[in-house]
Amino acid sequence: MIKLLTTAEMAEADRLTIAAGTPGAVLMERAGRAVADAVAARCPLGRKVAVVAGPGNNGGDGFVAACILAERGYSVRVLLLGEAGRLKGDAAGAAAKWTGPVEPATPESLADNPIIVDALFGAGLDRPVQGAAQAIIEAMYRATGPVFAVDLPSGISGDTGAVMGPVAVKATETITFFRKKPGHLLLPGRLHCGRVTVADIGIDHAVLSAIKPLCSANEPDLWRAHFPVPRIDGHKYNRGHAVVVSGKMPATGAARLAARGALRAGAGLVTIAAPNDTLAVHAAATTAIMVRMVDTAVDLGSLLADRRHNVAVLGPGGGVGAPMRDLVAAALTSPAAVLLDADALTSFAGHLESLTTAIKARRSPVILTPHSGEFERLFNGLERIGNIKSKLEGARTAARLSEAILLIKGPDTVIASPDGRAAVTANAPPTLATAGAGDVLAGMIAGLLAQGMPAFEAAAAAAWLHGEAANAFGPGLISEDLPEMLPAVYRKFLAG
Repeated sequence: MIKLLTTAEMAEADRLTIAAGTPGAVLMERAGRAVADAVAARCPLGRKVAVVAGPGNNGGDGFVAACILAERGYSVRVLLLGEAGRLKGDAAGAAAKWTGPVEPATPESLADNPIIVDALFGAGLDRPVQGAAQAIIEAMYRATGPVFAVDLPSGISGDTGAVMGPVAVKATETITFFRKKPGHLLLPGRLHCGRVTVADIGIDHAVLSAIKPLCSANEPDLWRAHFPVPRIDGHKYNRGHAVVVSGKMPATGAARLAARGALRAGAGLVTIAAPNDTLAVHAAATTAIMVRMVDTAVDLGSLLADRRHNVAVLGPGGGVGAPMRDLVAAALTSPAAVLLDADALTSFAGHLESLTTAIKARRSPVILTPHSGEFERLFNGLERIGNIKSKLEGARTAARLSEAILLIKGPDTVIASPDGRAAVTANAPPTLATAGAGDVLAGMIAGLLAQGMPAFEAAAAAAWLHGEAANAFGPGLISEDLPEMLPAVYRKFLAG
């Protein structure tokens, strides 16, 4: 259930199912029934329900739901955008079964504040909404009663999560079919969906092997098989040695946050590689984490030449400019896996080609972990490379361009691999918007990498665990709390 289907992939799932012998009308009947069941589960009998139907199959689902709700005793009106005579195929067949009047869909028709079934557009919207359609969307947006969206709230793109106009419907519950779409998880779409229910309408899971979707929800089933579970015969040396490169005074705290995240994530050993004038500060503030003097790029290259130091993190509190670029160059010529965050990324704004050239010349993995501002600075002009419409497509394009794993942070953190795989994370609470949380995430990824977890899976797992740690702590979270919540999160995860 973790696979996310684009609107084109969902259409192919429908096509394959129909070709295998299930009529489209049967799929529509099941979809409409799922919508009716959702309304009935939340709303008492006898309430007024307005089904706002569009001109396509989404509208057909709405007609089916209208028939079933009326049979169950609800006071149902159908409001159609367009003319009933122009409905085609299965939607026309569903409309023919509705015996009540069909009214024009106008803002005024919703004035009595009914329960609303939004069956206007669904996930397939691919252009901005205007005119009468936008007016009825705005009326549904202003509704104060429950709104049940069919497939996706009208005005939201199923592929990008974007609002395709001034506003989009905000649903109480969204009922989608077979699998979620990226727009259910990407912002701002996720904020419009309310509770999301995935209904089984009889599409066989086997169609996924033909479709081969590359995008998933970032949940444990995506990476569980690769997760490094401690072994009874294991020891610290086979759990890897992460190196976190520190900046100068007074920004040393970021490196310690990353180092603590790496240690709590399970790295066997962690060393902070620090300039000479910060050694005393780091040594006084750490215990299990080691400290090593690294003043220059040459020093870092010598440290990472030892293959036991199998992961390097650069950027947290590291400073912006040529010295950081030199440190990154030294790390990228080493055999270690490399994670670049924060200042390491900003230092390459305007120098993207030199960075990608160095990444492509190596065999060990590289992970880039920008927030949206760092991403825009580093990949300035990326939208000119292709048809970039969303955070998801931006991450995929940047991963393909750089041949690195991209993790773009945020409430809908996206992880993308050069091979096209991608994952969208949806468990991050608002409390993660706190200074240093990204430094801890960088360290957590490094801790999983140190233990041999593949780079894409390590980034995805760390992003999910990071969100769970924040959820476990609750309000008042600061970044220092995140590593200390990991033992409880690990206990729960490993017990499962």
